[in-house]
Amino acid sequence: MSVTNNRSEVKSLRPFAIMWGGQAASLFGTQIVRFALVWWVTDITGSATVLAFATIMSLLPQVFVAPFAGSYVDRANRRKIMMVADSLTALSILILSFIFALGIVEIWHLFVIMFVGAVFGAFHFPAMQASTTLMVPRKHLARIGGLNQGLNGASYIVAPPLGAVLYALFPMWNILLVDVSTAFFAVLCLGFIKIPQPVRERAAEETSVFSDMKDGFSFLKGWRGGFLLVILAMLVNFISTPAFNLSPILVKNYFLGGAEELAIMESLGAIGTVIGAAILSVWGGTKKKIITSMGALTLEGIFMTLIGFVPADAFFLAVAFYAAVSFLNPFVNGALIAIFQATIPPDKQGRVFSLIIAGASAMSPIGLAIGGPVADYAGITFWFIISGIATTLLSLSAFFIPAIMNIEENTDYEGKDEEKEVDVKIPSEELRTYDVEKD
Repeated sequence: MSVTNNRSEVKSLRPFAIMWGGQAASLFGTQIVRFALVWWVTDITGSATVLAFATIMSLLPQVFVAPFAGSYVDRANRRKIMMVADSLTALSILILSFIFALGIVEIWHLFVIMFVGAVFGAFHFPAMQASTTLMVPRKHLARIGGLNQGLNGASYIVAPPLGAVLYALFPMWNILLVDVSTAFFAVLCLGFIKIPQPVRERAAEETSVFSDMKDGFSFLKGWRGGFLLVILAMLVNFISTPAFNLSPILVKNYFLGGAEELAIMESLGAIGTVIGAAILSVWGGTKKKIITSMGALTLEGIFMTLIGFVPADAFFLAVAFYAAVSFLNPFVNGALIAIFQATIPPDKQGRVFSLIIAGASAMSPIGLAIGGPVADYAGITFWFIISGIATTLLSLSAFFIPAIMNIEENTDYEGKDEEKEVDVKIPSEELRTYDVEKD
């Protein structure tokens, strides 16, 4: 590729970089506030059941709202969807801040705000992922997946210690304003860019939200490899979500630690995530991305099991295993997202991504509803052992399922032959210029 084309490609990625930067700032603010709120609940109640229920509130919209949200994402302007979602999320946090300032906050207030924020997130995530596909060359999608995983990891390096410091120095209502300000910055960044829109095969006026949702489900159901991966994700999330969402209970009740110890565990785990994401961003994964993903998931299961066997006086050994799991996570998720982005037609990505999210998340609330009381009764380490063994066995089984292992080569799905080629306003791989619909 010539120097001119290299410069053109860098220039064409500038809108994505601006969008990504705004969302990165918003994520940092959200993680700081999340840490403070999670420790507030843990400190006040010390209950795995209560903490599990709080997490359930943030997961339910992904199951019941996401399928409808994805249809709207494919029908409407994706930039505006992200702007509205960020704005309403900031408003909900501002309301919670006001409640804390008045001194009338109760646990159920937090549950409601977490649920409302997750509803807006159900619109934001598929809009972001679908927009990325049209703004980044296909050859860079796995690297962008690694970059996103690295961002998540970096936020966990900074957020826990900063959240712990803010929790000790400031009232909660002040801490919540951090999330409000970073969300405003994300909206501001989106206001300065244009995001390409795919040209739908059929105009939005000719279809309904329900028919779009049905079409997305038909695509996913007919795509055997993708469908089986969603089933696998459902099973893994059912068994592993309680373990990691109840980590504050592991620190407080098993290792007898406080906010500082939780911050250490999450920060060092996040360093592992950043290192893993950096490697994926440079490497791009194996030629068959599914091998990268399932191989890393198998190792994750092994280290999760080891966490469950760590004695109560060996906190830093548990932290090392936790960091190992975090190091592997970018290889699992980054590779999977790259597979989906490169395979699903751009005009269907909103609804299909939402269905994937809904399916993968559907079993998590059930797992938490079971895992919280079980952890209170049998101990949180028991759940780490069970989830680790199950994750290892499930990921190993994927290597013996041809539809999953060949998902990148076999992209056919039922009804594909009858569909017309989708005209997408997407630049070429080598020199990307933007042809954007008016807002």
